[in-house]
Amino acid sequence: MELKTADNPVPREIHSLFSGQRVVLRETSRAVTPLGGVAVFVAFLEKLNFTGKVREHMPFRFTSPNQIEPTVTLTAFLISVLAGAKRFAHTGLLRGDRALHALLGIQRFPTDDTIRNLFRRFKMGDVHRLFDLLAEWMMERLPVRAEGYTLDLDSTVFERYGQQEGSLKGHNPRKHGRPSHHPLLAALSEAHFLLHGWLRSGNCASARGVVEFLKEALALWSQRQKIRLVRADSGFFDDKLLSFLEERRLPYIVVARMTRFIQREAQRVAHWRALDENFSVGQFRLQLCGWELARRFVVVREREREPRGTKGRKLMDVPGYTFRVFVTTRMDAEEEIWRDYNRRADMDNRIAELKHDLAADRFCLKQFFATEAAFQCILLLFNLLAEFQRAAGLTGYREPATLRATVFTCDAILGRAGRRIVLHMSESWGGLKTPNPLIDSIFKWKFPTSPKLEIAPAT
Repeated sequence: MELKTADNPVPREIHSLFSGQRVVLRETSRAVTPLGGVAVFVAFLEKLNFTGKVREHMPFRFTSPNQIEPTVTLTAFLISVLAGAKRFAHTGLLRGDRALHALLGIQRFPTDDTIRNLFRRFKMGDVHRLFDLLAEWMMERLPVRAEGYTLDLDSTVFERYGQQEGSLKGHNPRKHGRPSHHPLLAALSEAHFLLHGWLRSGNCASARGVVEFLKEALALWSQRQKIRLVRADSGFFDDKLLSFLEERRLPYIVVARMTRFIQREAQRVAHWRALDENFSVGQFRLQLCGWELARRFVVVREREREPRGTKGRKLMDVPGYTFRVFVTTRMDAEEEIWRDYNRRADMDNRIAELKHDLAADRFCLKQFFATEAAFQCILLLFNLLAEFQRAAGLTGYREPATLRATVFTCDAILGRAGRRIVLHMSESWGGLKTPNPLIDSIFKWKFPTSPKLEIAPAT
């Protein structure tokens, strides 16, 4: 008779919900993981020599043999977010996943406190020393585009609950008066790549510090490829930004803030060119107070329709229409300016993925630069996932949550064959049918080389 102890618990029986068949619950000593598909991402990181690059630039070195190496802790945090963690405490779910530990090649998975303590070590200089260099390293492999990349600027709100540094009251469209942080982001639209990001205090306006932010972003970019266009919403309608872009000879399309002067000029447009029965376009030139020159404004007029809401601004003196106004240095036809700007809507998807798929707004610590280090980690993971899709040859862009469900989630059991570690992928979850082609593509993938442009002399 088998002796049942706390280490050898009694099997239990339950009944299946619909058939009523008996189901026996037993333990197994074998290491099982629901994240067998992460093996594909591990192969990708190995191809990049990710751990070597992080170890090279990591600003901290531990001498105690009992401490977990900082590179291991940072990588464990990235894998936890990849697996769906939305809090530091959630990273503890992977501490018992011995199969995943074997896949990563680590003996101990760091606790949530170890991960927090690593981020608490970061000061402003440490954040730049690590993540700026990693960002430049990522940019080196962006695909070459003869026409160049489009740079989109945007900001978002991270709601906070507590007394964290920089968590202040400011613009919060969901919860008015709730303290928040107000990150600023710059993305390369065609590559789904986050070029740069700042974590700012919650009382910042959208355009606050944007010129310094762009200087940093362009310094990181370092003329690798052409920036064909900069796009931004009305929160960035600021003479300092527009003048900076003109000085750098960067074409731009920015939504104009509908001040009374701009509304008046929009009403005065005499020549409207109809695109169809609902849309017409026009333009005017205007030099606002404090500006050193007049700039081109493109106006899109839309007829109001009952079944469909219109996105523009209503002007009291022009009933029946809504208006959208853009300021630009481009000389294309008005409808081309409008269509090009409308492609910026994809930036909202990037922010939604950061928040909902990678929980960028959930990892918060009391110290401001500790929170920023966690934020920069998630931006790094986002860019790694975008590059992973290019390396694996996936057709079309897939959101991080979609990758998690279709690629990274696969039951697997850890085993051994001699001295080799074996991960048995569950056939019922697709087995090797999904990972094998992706791993083959990653092994064959050759790093693209981004050429550096010659800086044209000022005339």
